Amino acid sequence: MSNPNKKLQHLLWRAGFGATVQDIEKYQHQSLNKVVNDLFVQSKKTTPLKVVGSAPIAFTRRKMMSREERRAMRRKSRQQLKQLNLSWLERMVDGDSMLREKMTFFWHGHFACQSRNVHFMQNHLNTIRKHALGSFKDLVLAIAKDPAMLFFLNNQQNRKQQPNENFARELMELFTLGRGNYTEQDIKEAARAFTGWGVNRKTAEYKFKERHHDFGSKTFFGKKGNFNGEDIIDMILQQEQTAKYITGKIYRFFVNDTPNDQIISQLARKFYQSGYNIETLMRSIFTSSWFYDSQHLGSKIKSPVELLVGIRRNFQVDFIQRNSALFIQKVLGQTLLFPPNVAGWAGGRAWIDSSTLMFRLKLPYIIFRAADIEITAKAEGDVNKQGFVNRRMQRLDANIRWHHYLKHFAKHRNKQDIYKALSVFLLQVSHANNQQFVERFAQVEGQQDLTKTMSLGIASLPEYQMC
Repeated sequence: MSNPNKKLQHLLWRAGFGATVQDIEKYQHQSLNKVVNDLFVQSKKTTPLKVVGSAPIAFTRRKMMSREERRAMRRKSRQQLKQLNLSWLERMVDGDSMLREKMTFFWHGHFACQSRNVHFMQNHLNTIRKHALGSFKDLVLAIAKDPAMLFFLNNQQNRKQQPNENFARELMELFTLGRGNYTEQDIKEAARAFTGWGVNRKTAEYKFKERHHDFGSKTFFGKKGNFNGEDIIDMILQQEQTAKYITGKIYRFFVNDTPNDQIISQLARKFYQSGYNIETLMRSIFTSSWFYDSQHLGSKIKSPVELLVGIRRNFQVDFIQRNSALFIQKVLGQTLLFPPNVAGWAGGRAWIDSSTLMFRLKLPYIIFRAADIEITAKAEGDVNKQGFVNRRMQRLDANIRWHHYLKHFAKHRNKQDIYKALSVFLLQVSHANNQQFVERFAQVEGQQDLTKTMSLGIASLPEYQMC
């Protein structure tokens, strides 16, 4: 790779949400291993997201509310869910602990869950953030006791008289082993082990309800015993297949949509031997020479959240109306806190369709120019059902803090040099028609105006959709 900044930006896109010019100035003369270490050090910060403080209203009290009081409570919760979404988005943009936020973003799609209760979702998100770079075992156990997940996958109704298999099935199929690595009987027995795992109706916290738990003998993975939920999780993690499945999914998210089975097997073995230490796995990826091979640079389509946060980081963008960020998420098909189903977002080419492609390409222009738009967001999914975001908007007004950006590129004077510097910063893949592109700006006068207009042009290229 001829330009070391490309490797640096590759790291910052995969371990975060793209670079600011300040990031380039900070890291461009450091070794990649030192940058990786700095990202981990910064991400030791685990300050919880907090938009609501007090415990949720107990279920017993809700029964005593009038219909109007319950309606008002739901409206308030919707507004607070918006605040939670935007607060997390701001954490991604500010970059103080970008690796933790990127890992949380990955696990948010992996342990896909949603709830209308803002307390549940705040707790769910903070649980993931806490364990995002720690022990996968601790993370799985915490998710298994998470009130949002217990309700989402119906384990609140899992009782010895009538076991509910939803959580046990998704635990193995989506969260740990992957489809085909267990039997239907294993699901039934695991469901029995998780009976009684529920939520305290007074405190809205996890509670083991002993009278609903099946204490009988169970046979799981060919072993017989009086297993409980913790035992099931331990036995699942004893299967090296779990490490392979999780590593494969992390590889496809952080490295390349096309898996390399040999590398995944090597990483999975190390992950398994580390006792499922997530930081160990991620360090192995980010410090490996193959991670920076040209085949991986610019190989992934940015998810809507990555595109939105990346634009804001590249150009230091702040929306005047904070809800603009909610609208963009909805139009592009990825709203934080609202995964489409328990399998999460499909990703990859699924992000690009006829209804989103033109908006993705026009988004930089709409933001830069505060252009009037008339667009209707998709009318599907729980985002619309809950009235989470307005379906129409005419203007996306934003402030762009140009000062540091323009200062960074001020040394480049002619059009070709400006283009080269901007394209290195903004694109991970080469733009083929660069001479024609530069000639488009032949009439623009002044270095700063040229830098702004050329930046907009580059950000509107199809190549900017890749990272």
